[in-house]
Amino acid sequence: MADILPNSIPDLGELRARWGAFAWTKENEKQAKVVVGRYPPGRQHSAIIPLLDLAQRQVGAETNTQGWLPVPVIEFVAAYLDMPYIRAYEVATFYTMFNLAPVGRFHVQVCGTTPCMLAGSDDVFAACKAKGLLKGRTTPDGLFTLNEVECLGACANAPMVQINDDNYEDLTFESTTALLEALARGETPKPGPQGVARRTSEPEGGPTSLVEMVSENHDYRSRWNSEAQA
Repeated sequence: MADILPNSIPDLGELRARWGAFAWTKENEKQAKVVVGRYPPGRQHSAIIPLLDLAQRQVGAETNTQGWLPVPVIEFVAAYLDMPYIRAYEVATFYTMFNLAPVGRFHVQVCGTTPCMLAGSDDVFAACKAKGLLKGRTTPDGLFTLNEVECLGACANAPMVQINDDNYEDLTFESTTALLEALARGETPKPGPQGVARRTSEPEGGPTSLVEMVSENHDYRSRWNSEAQA
């Protein structure tokens, strides 16, 4: 199939033929019931986001990709929740976590917001381009899809990229290249900071503030509770 830019939802006959009979797997059906059961009777529409995510993951498992939401799949989820299709469609088109067109095995989402841009996201994009990844496109081998996205909430670790469910941070041209090459070889790189000696969002060399809380495994709630009861 030719590349399809992710700003439109294809509803081609071949896609409807492929996904028109979509139904939950046994495992996902159980999970869907658990999700719906979290909400009061008559409020099952509130489950639309987690169920769209569940459906996208099932499509991904069936296609060996990161997953996406064909129109018939959105229709299925809407019918499952007894809600109008347009309401499910509105949710699917609002959140960028939902892929509205086919994507590759690895969905590479590069943050281009100001902190990442100032910290070097252009180098991340340059590394992607050097490996044949183009914005809004899937590579010919179906392995990578590249998109630029807004803030992913890891500004202290800029520049960063989200690949499927994992964040890779503190990137450079070289570390981005190594990351893409490792994925192409079938490896699973460790998420988090790349090539920087720090844990999560801590400063290099360790925390410099609230050190006591860190050494106590952040168990400050118990301490505050005991002091409040004294």
